[in-house]
Amino acid sequence: MPQVVVVGAGVFGTWTAHHLRAAGRDVTLVDAYGPANPRASSGDQSRILRCGYGADEIYSDFARRSVEQWKALQHRAGVPIFHPCGVLLLADAADPYAIATRQTLERGHYGVQMLEPAQVRARYPHLDAADMSMALLEPHCGVLMARRAVRALASELVRSGVPLLRGKALVSTTSGVLRSIALARGVEISADAFVFACGPWLPSVLPSSLAGRIRPTRQTVVYFGTPAGDDRFGHMHTPAWIDRPAGIYGIPELEDAGLKVGIDEHGPPIDPDTEDRTPAPEAIARARAWVERRFPAMKGAPVIGTRICQYENTSNGDLLIDRHPDYDNVWVVGGGSGHGFKHGPVVGELAAHLVLTGAQTHPRLSFESKTTQAARTVY
Repeated sequence: MPQVVVVGAGVFGTWTAHHLRAAGRDVTLVDAYGPANPRASSGDQSRILRCGYGADEIYSDFARRSVEQWKALQHRAGVPIFHPCGVLLLADAADPYAIATRQTLERGHYGVQMLEPAQVRARYPHLDAADMSMALLEPHCGVLMARRAVRALASELVRSGVPLLRGKALVSTTSGVLRSIALARGVEISADAFVFACGPWLPSVLPSSLAGRIRPTRQTVVYFGTPAGDDRFGHMHTPAWIDRPAGIYGIPELEDAGLKVGIDEHGPPIDPDTEDRTPAPEAIARARAWVERRFPAMKGAPVIGTRICQYENTSNGDLLIDRHPDYDNVWVVGGGSGHGFKHGPVVGELAAHLVLTGAQTHPRLSFESKTTQAARTVY
């Protein structure tokens, strides 16, 4: 009998399984559609790794501690996973979040550079940020190859003896001790403990506790083709960026996939199982207007790819890593809220620690701190 079943083979589930396995526990990993599949929150090509979080140093610390584990995975897997291209925050100089970000990073010696407009132009002449009065660069941060990283870690787990089963978990017990979960076609898995790390599926798998507390929303990402022969938009010459006033983030061209532009605002609700993943024309138009404004050489650039991802939002954007209030042997890991991917290694480490020791979680990561009223404060 497996000692721990981890439901969800995304970034949180695979890293939790990794740390449990490293501690000597027998682990089985379950996923409805497979690791980093296109319907998962971990399924797109890339994710930003930044340490800047306003005054929320808990997440700055998570990111800094995670990057070394990402690098170690890259070394073990022998494939590119982390691109340290830097992350550029564009904001108004009076923006309280941007000011707090600078203070937190400088106080914690995270590595941060404040760029004057002339320095931005000199370093990134193809980027028009003349209207931004603050430019904050995290030079040691960058981009994670999300899908590749999760699949590499899942493959490593399988090679170490962790079974990876495909199936959607069904929970019939409503409280007390969970003895087993059911999959399709009559398959049942028993275990001593269970970790549910299934992202946007959490409200449907554990509806009594998570319906309304985890709200999946539809998020549009657009990839624009760069000019032929123009290498300025690759990670050697373009950072990842966050444009605070516009609510837009983006990633330089990686592996010839195009310049990635994402809208960082909660979209409409999404059903991760049944949702059609065709983007709305108005979302593509908004991304295009931004990319043509900031990168004049991209005017008229073709759309060469789109993605409909999802955020699985908690009420305020804080992650959820805690023992389930109705079960003695169940833990829930989720609520990435659009920023969680980068923290996967430390999230898995913390989740495994809770399972192995029965310790209490950090108050901000608890069930008690999550409500059904949306009031996002973590960005």
